[in-house]
Amino acid sequence: MHQLKLFCILDDDSLRAYLEQETGKTVSLIITDNSTSMLSVKAQGNNVLLRLHNMFLSAGMNVLAEIADFIKCKKRKTPLITGFIKQNRHMLRQKHRRKVKVRAHGRYYNLLEIFHSINKVYFEGRVSASITWGAKGPRRAAARRTLGSFSDCNNMIRINPVLDSKSVPMYFLDFIVYHEMLHADIGIETRGGRRLIHPKEFKRREKHFKHYERALAWEKKRW
Repeated sequence: MHQLKLFCILDDDSLRAYLEQETGKTVSLIITDNSTSMLSVKAQGNNVLLRLHNMFLSAGMNVLAEIADFIKCKKRKTPLITGFIKQNRHMLRQKHRRKVKVRAHGRYYNLLEIFHSINKVYFEGRVSASITWGAKGPRRAAARRTLGSFSDCNNMIRINPVLDSKSVPMYFLDFIVYHEMLHADIGIETRGGRRLIHPKEFKRREKHFKHYERALAWEKKRW
């Protein structure tokens, strides 16, 4: 158990000195504004390259102590780090994004109708994301493209327009929309500074979809 020190980390030099003292290693510290990877450690012998998001300069000593433990053993669990990142998401840099034109009505399928139906059945109406058909592209590239995506930056679900076809069964399109709504509902889990796109909770809940096995079988056969 760590005895918490009675001083504050005010800058990267102080933080580096603290981590070197706690770990007994030579630490090269890089403070970043990277909103994707907020903590990464590369060790070679007694030398460590540590990249940290600048939010950690305002972290409490319990969080910094856990970072020191993580440097010494990357297999350690990091609940304090994970909680700190969740509490400080407002500090993540927001990239400027152009306004997205929402187009939910397709030639064969209406995404809004599907969204509201799934929201009621599986999410008790709590998912507030927008949904749109994505930009059209060459059909020959469809097998190499994602069929759906969710952006937490603008709370937007995009569905590949290749699915707006009479050859695509309704249950499969429903499954793709459900999959992306799960992302919106669960969010992106961060563990040790790493983003987990499909954590255990996501995979467990994905199987709750009524036609889960049927949809996977059709996808494997079709794509």
